Amino acid sequence: MFYWLGYEHLFHLFTPFRIFQYATFRTAMASLTAVLIFVLFGPWFIARLRKFQIGQHIREDGPQSHHKKAGTPTMGGLLICAAIVISTLLWANLRVPAVWVAMAGLVTFGAIGFWDDYAKVKRKRNLGLTARQKFALETLAAIVVGVLLLGMNAKGLYTTELNVPFFKDFKPDLLIHPLLNNPWTYPLAFSFFFAFVALVLVGASNAVNLTDGLDGLAIGLMLIAAGAMTVLAYLEGNADFARYLELSRPRDAAELAIFSAAMTGASLGFLWYNAHPAEVFMGDVGSLALGGGLGTVAVLLKQELLLPFIAGVYVLECLSVILQVGSFKLRGKRIFKMAPLHHHFEQLGWAESKVIIRFWIAGLLLALFALTTLKLR
Repeated sequence: MFYWLGYEHLFHLFTPFRIFQYATFRTAMASLTAVLIFVLFGPWFIARLRKFQIGQHIREDGPQSHHKKAGTPTMGGLLICAAIVISTLLWANLRVPAVWVAMAGLVTFGAIGFWDDYAKVKRKRNLGLTARQKFALETLAAIVVGVLLLGMNAKGLYTTELNVPFFKDFKPDLLIHPLLNNPWTYPLAFSFFFAFVALVLVGASNAVNLTDGLDGLAIGLMLIAAGAMTVLAYLEGNADFARYLELSRPRDAAELAIFSAAMTGASLGFLWYNAHPAEVFMGDVGSLALGGGLGTVAVLLKQELLLPFIAGVYVLECLSVILQVGSFKLRGKRIFKMAPLHHHFEQLGWAESKVIIRFWIAGLLLALFALTTLKLR
């Protein structure tokens, strides 16, 4: 809105308003706006959650030390989503389709999380949607995002080619073009593309969701991942940096930096209240939305294969659950004392705060490694 109002309309009346054309300024302001929303509305929102008795229900098979957290206000992810959307609407160029696709990824996955959280609150148990229901809805949301991406592709605003880390000239296409010659084979031609998008978005959203088990853990890692994605989007959107690093330049990558910066600011604002001991939890509405938003930005920037490094700890948490379940079903034995991975270290005797900070350090190192790979090609 400020881009449209300040640069396109008021610039001719007051020349300093040209500052609104610069993505660097708008990126910084989007992040600060998201933080300011939490400063102004955070205490009020938490008080409303307490008033309506929207509290967390702890899983019965979780660590005993976590049962004291029962009743802590949850669904704080609603304010996270609001902060991101409002900041993006205020500072991004809303004529850019990629901005709307990124917000669609955030909101659709957030809606699934809200449904799950609402079911838990209504039943007063840690049982919301079933795993099959969540997976089906998440897959449907990913397909919606995929359709929007193909719409951008038809207009030349998006490419289905895949960037492969360390190989600048190897760019496989996710569309099976020979099958596009026959209308009967259209579904098969697009199948691999939709499957890949679903893998990225559903995987990212569930990885964040599984990591959200300790005070400040998931949101602190999101602060790091979204910050790294902001840097990546800014570099791809800047002609000089993109040329020096030999990066592909997705159209309007600079506007995605604004959305990513809003995610970074919202994560920082929420961490103020979610830090140990937490005053509020984000709930599935927050974790699924943030994961969906992060995955959508990665797909738009053509950095899907770099996302596992940028969000490395999330990936490890998700893999720990997959390995634990697989090992128990196949061998009847557990690999970890408890899954996800952060609970394993709790069972080893690590204090909650130590697990959180060490996981943050690991996340920061992995994100920095991901950024260094931009030149290692």
